[in-house]
Amino acid sequence: MSARKAAVLVAGSWGTALASVLADNEFDVNIWTRNAAQADEINRDRRNLKYTDDAELSPRIAATVSMEEALRGAEAVLFVAPSAVMREVARQAAPYLSPESVVIHATKGFEPETMKRMSVVLAEELTGVDPASVVVLSGPSHAEEVIRRCPTTVVVAAGELTAAERAQDVLINSYFRVYTNPDAIGVEVGGALKNIIALGAGLSDGLGFGDNAKAALLTRGLAEIARLGVTMGGHALTFAGLSGVGDLVVTCTSRHSRNWRAGYMLGQGKPLDDVLRTMGMVVEGVKTTKAAHALARQYEVSMPITDQLYEVLFAGKEPQVAVGHLMGRVRTHEIEEIAGASGVKWTF
Repeated sequence: MSARKAAVLVAGSWGTALASVLADNEFDVNIWTRNAAQADEINRDRRNLKYTDDAELSPRIAATVSMEEALRGAEAVLFVAPSAVMREVARQAAPYLSPESVVIHATKGFEPETMKRMSVVLAEELTGVDPASVVVLSGPSHAEEVIRRCPTTVVVAAGELTAAERAQDVLINSYFRVYTNPDAIGVEVGGALKNIIALGAGLSDGLGFGDNAKAALLTRGLAEIARLGVTMGGHALTFAGLSGVGDLVVTCTSRHSRNWRAGYMLGQGKPLDDVLRTMGMVVEGVKTTKAAHALARQYEVSMPITDQLYEVLFAGKEPQVAVGHLMGRVRTHEIEEIAGASGVKWTF
């Protein structure tokens, strides 16, 4: 009996961690990269040193620079490309993707130029795939811990429940627990927007503002995420779940988080360009801040934390001045009513 096959596009830290989950689930995994040296390192040394330090990779994982080879016979295809290049990767994959494959993406961000969600980008490029069957994977899940098989719980969401259940079956195991959710929009928006608040949490820590400030930032940040997410069509309860509160907590409180680390360096006075060079990997929260700032205006949603972070990142505002503007806003209620895309009112 031939082994089940899966493909992961691309070979960053999260893609490599998910490839390890699939390998533990007895899949033969082709992981695609455009970097031939990286592919050689994975195949020869069983390591992906830049992204997963010294973690030893399963012999079931093979790296390739050929998209056709990566997708050949794949039952499941995981797109884990940075948001800025997701469309390009999907376009390259489209000619070789089987209509029988379950398509999953695990990228937390918006396309920078269009502000589109990743599932929308995939549906536009993978024309043979039903948009409702594109699965979103999100939740509190540092790659560094997943690859060490630390207990992790995530959520998969799709408009078509059977697609989410297929993804659940492919990924779930003894250390990687997977729930399903029908709210793909909410799961996707929550996963993307929490990176903005993580930048703010790191910045707050870098400024030495303490736990009171960070707790307030997470709480009011969640309110912003929910306001925009519900207005875009997500369900309120999704933001109280794994892709909302869960992902927000883990990303804002851990040094594993690239967004937290970037914010921390900004809080210590380092310029953004220097921070991004030091990181050496994609910091999704920076581009997501720009996208969310535009989306807030498009949907006429109040997002004061996002607005101030945008000013710090892209308009040269001093972080202390931004905090002063947040603290000096006119008094308001904590609990408010808004109408979501369905027209049904809810409170938070």
